[in-house]
Amino acid sequence: MVKLNKIYTRTGDDGTTGLVDGSRLPKHAARMDAIGAVDEANSALGLAAVTLADGPHAEPLYRIQNDLFDLGADLATPAEEGDDFAPSDMVLRVVSAQVSWLETAIDALNARLEPLTSFVLPGGSEAAARVHLARAAVRRAERTMAAMAAAEPVNPQALSYINRLSDYLFVLARVANDDGKGDVKWVPGANR
Repeated sequence: MVKLNKIYTRTGDDGTTGLVDGSRLPKHAARMDAIGAVDEANSALGLAAVTLADGPHAEPLYRIQNDLFDLGADLATPAEEGDDFAPSDMVLRVVSAQVSWLETAIDALNARLEPLTSFVLPGGSEAAARVHLARAAVRRAERTMAAMAAAEPVNPQALSYINRLSDYLFVLARVANDDGKGDVKWVPGANR
């Protein structure tokens, strides 16, 4: 369990941030960009969860927020080339069960929706718009994680998780739009 007695440490005043293994990185490093993007996505999910608090869809978002903290810890734990990314008592890693949970949740939500006949605009109800905003933040986190993975090892399950999460949020936004009935359809070239 984490215990934080003091919020400021002054150790980052030099423009660096500490990682789980005790090493320090510049705050502008690709790893820190990925961790920050995951944090931003988590905050957007919190706003979406508050909007959905009176219904059955907030609880899964709280679970996902917890998983995103796991993801942040995973990213904050550098791996060596050839690392199998197995979790241990000292290393927290995103695992396949977390990805599978998202896939099952996507399938359950999607089963209640009519198939799409057009792309949808990110809007409709306020709840759907907030979920779409969280989805866009998750996609940014995915892009930063992919950029990091191009330069150093990243847990493949972490990459799968963030990719599945944007899919989950897309489907959840449609559910929040009265099971897709309130979706705002894209009309290509409508304003030319």
